[in-house]
Formats: sequence, structure tokens, C-alpha cells
Amino acid sequence: MEDYLQKILRARVYDVAVETPLEEAKKLSHKQKNRIFFKREDLQPVFSFKLRGAYNRMSRLTTQELEKGVIASSAGNHAQGVALSAAYLKCRALIVMPITTPPTKIEAVRSLNAEIILHGENYDEAYLEATRLSQKDGLVFIHPFDDPEVIAGQGTIGIEILRQMDKPPYAIYIAVGGGGLIAGVAAYIKNLWPDVKIIGVEPKDASAMKQSLEANKRIELSEVGLFADGVAVKQVGKITFELAKKYVDSMVTVNTDEICAAIKDFFEDTRAILEPAGALAIAGAKSDLITKGLQNKKVIAITCGANMNFERLRFVAERAVLGEEKEAMIAVEIKEEPGSLKNLCKLIGYRNLTEFSYRMSSKKTAQIFMGVEVNNKKDCQSFIKNIKEASLNCIDLSNDEFSKVHLRHMVGGRLPEETSHSNSHIELLYRFEFPERPGALMRFLEAMRPEWSISIFHYRNHGADIGRIVLGVLVNKNQLKDWENFLAEIGYKSWEETNNPAYKLFLGVQS
Repeated sequence: MEDYLQKILRARVYDVAVETPLEEAKKLSHKQKNRIFFKREDLQPVFSFKLRGAYNRMSRLTTQELEKGVIASSAGNHAQGVALSAAYLKCRALIVMPITTPPTKIEAVRSLNAEIILHGENYDEAYLEATRLSQKDGLVFIHPFDDPEVIAGQGTIGIEILRQMDKPPYAIYIAVGGGGLIAGVAAYIKNLWPDVKIIGVEPKDASAMKQSLEANKRIELSEVGLFADGVAVKQVGKITFELAKKYVDSMVTVNTDEICAAIKDFFEDTRAILEPAGALAIAGAKSDLITKGLQNKKVIAITCGANMNFERLRFVAERAVLGEEKEAMIAVEIKEEPGSLKNLCKLIGYRNLTEFSYRMSSKKTAQIFMGVEVNNKKDCQSFIKNIKEASLNCIDLSNDEFSKVHLRHMVGGRLPEETSHSNSHIELLYRFEFPERPGALMRFLEAMRPEWSISIFHYRNHGADIGRIVLGVLVNKNQLKDWENFLAEIGYKSWEETNNPAYKLFLGVQS
């Protein structure tokens, strides 16, 4: 093992990087009953810590090497770090990126005047092409993590933490991909504060370091999850693995929902948005502190990146409430008869709905897909128990990936054939705006005539002060005027969609 303490102390990073603040997360600390601090590496000029290691390595290039230029393979943060460092050092930078790289990340690298080659379906294929071009054209390859100078550059975060903390914390939580960040920070911290626990955090579906440490050898994963793409590495580095064996105390793994909840936690304290990999340390800290039952501990989570794809925010918001265990997603079976939907709503009571999907069935029972706000896991179990005690079949889908990703958007279907062929009734479809408050739905249902059957009901919480509802209703053709009077009296804004072509294609009566 080389003397990494000296390497880190000699590292050059501040020509391009900045010393980032260490901020106490007051809201999260209160919720977790521990003092949690964010080391804000998301505030670097390229919104990631990667700039430190890239520049420290490149600042040691010879004049001849600078004249030829550098090459790197990356789908995001490392690419931007190399590109900005090259711009400062006035050398050529060639970045090989997978063809699947989002356009926003390609443009971010291109804006720093780097040359870009799109090659391969994933990072590994881009890496092989970059090493081939490095040998062919004599370009220096800047490794994203498995290089002593890159590791030393990341280790300067440890120097700043010691300067910013008056006393050693209980633990520092660090996201792990290839291992460069945790290797550098751990090498410095453990030499000066040996009692501080260094805890790595990985996604459950990309846990190469955890599995390698358990096996005492580097494990290559056959595949990795891509949600936290900044740490989606199949195999950790040789050097980083050796440093991790020496300095890392333990590893924690978290799932996608927990990462999304951590992004929300960070936003609530800072009003800033992290990328999934950037929020890993927060998710790991929360999980570890709860699992160990720890309180009143001072811990640090390195928030290592904020290059979030805007398109992901909707997914993050949906899954965050599940990660916080603040939403129960359930399937409930009710009788297909007048009043059964109203009775179910009475069981829901004061709780806020986040989603509600129903389509009339030809069977004697109907299936409801429902999202309901709960306080915690215990409250969720209590709610489901109340549903079952009312003699209703109920299944908890909160941890079912198929339901969370797909089924919630697929519930529907056409009107049953025997109903659709009725000569006396017609199905009307409306969009409504309900006040977003408990009781609004019950007021609507109680005002409806018993002979009017709800055939479609869909609601989804969009975070606004109004709830947007799609409602289908079977009305006797002789009562159409009564239905119009009901709409006027209830006072909720509505738009008729019975002639909407999308409704006719996917939900309406099939001719």
C-alpha cells in the first residue's frame, strides 16, 4: 500500500474545484433523532466530486502528454470533470460515451469543448473503446476511479471534513460505484480519526463492493441496475478494493424507493435536487441508523452529485412516498352493487387518497386499485387490517415492483358486454376537479342517486389544490336532465368526455 495520506495532502484540486460546505440537515436530523450533516459535493462547478480526482491526475501530466491530450470513458460526471480540467489545462479531451447516454449529459460535456465519441450500449463497451483509442493515438487515459492520483484527489474531501468538524463524527456514509470516493476519503480519515466509522452505500442491484468484501476478492456482477447510473459499475477497481478492505467498516445497500425518499429529504432541507447516486449516502445513513437503533449520533453523508435528468423527477416523486413508507398501495375487492363504493370510502375515512382506479366488471365483484396516505408501516398494517375486518379482500402491493411501475397505469378496460348492450342506460364520461381535501369524494357520492352506477373512477394526486377525477356513470336515458341538474347543484367543475376519441378507443363500448 502506498502512502495515500501524503498523496492526498499533496493533491492539487483547487485550481478548478471549490471547498464545499458541511451543512447540518435540520429537518432530517429531527426526523431521524440524530445529527445528520451533508457534505455538499453537489455544489462543485460540474455538480459532482469527480472534478477533484480528474484534475489531480491531469495536473501531473507532462508537457508532451498535455500536447497529445487525454481520453476518458464516462456517461456523465467523470466526463464533465475531465472536460473542465482539460479546458483549464488547455489540452485536448476526447470522451467516449455510450450511445444510450441522455442528450442532456452529452450537451453538458460538449459545452466544455470536449470531443465526444458515442460508442457501445454500456459503460464497459465505451471503456474498451477508450482504452483502444488511448493506445492507438497515444492519449493518456484518465481512469474514473482506479488510479492513485484520482483517489488522492477525492481524498481532499476528507481534509475539508476534518477542518469543518470540531470533533470526530460517529460515521461518514459514502456512495460506492468503482470505489474511488470511499477509498480516498477513508484513507485520509482513518489515519487521523481511526474511530470514525466509514460506511459505504450501494444500490441493492449494484452491490459490487459489498459482495467483493464479503468474498474477500473482486466480484464481477453479471448485470447492474441503472437507476443510480453514477454508481452502476459491474466491478470495483483493484486499488480501490484493497483500500476498502483496509479502511471500510461496513457496507449498506438500499433500494430504489429509499433512494427516491432520500432525494426528497435532501430537497426538504436544501431546496436542491440530487441525482440518485448523489443521494445514496443519505439513504444509507437513514437505513443504517434505523436498523441499529441509534440516536443522538453525529454523522455525515457525502452528497456526491446533482446531475439529475429532469425527466426522472416524476418517477422520483411517485416512489419517494413509498420509500418513506407514507403510502399504502393496495388492491381491494368490493361487491359490484350500488353503495359498495360509498362504503369503501367510509372505511378510508380521514385518510388522503393518492390514487384510486376502478372499472365496472361483469363479475359479482370489482377490483379497486388504491393508494392511501399512511403515517408509517405500522399505520399501513392497521389500515389494511380495518379493510379486512370489514369482510373485504385486500392485498398490500406497496412492495410489488410490477404494480408500482406498470399496473397503476394500466387499470381499466371496456364496459362489460351485457351492460353496454342495454337499451335503457348510457355511459357518460366526465373529467372533474374536486377540492383536494378529505370529504370531497364522499359529498359527491352521497349526493348521487342510488340508481346511477359508477362505471369508471380514476383519481391521482398531482400535488395541486384540486383533485383531477375521471368518472364514468351509467344513467337511464330518461334521467339525463336529472343528471345535468345534479352536476349544477354539486358545483364541482366538470367537462364531458363521452365523445372523446381516446375514450372510445380504449374504454368505451366496442361496436
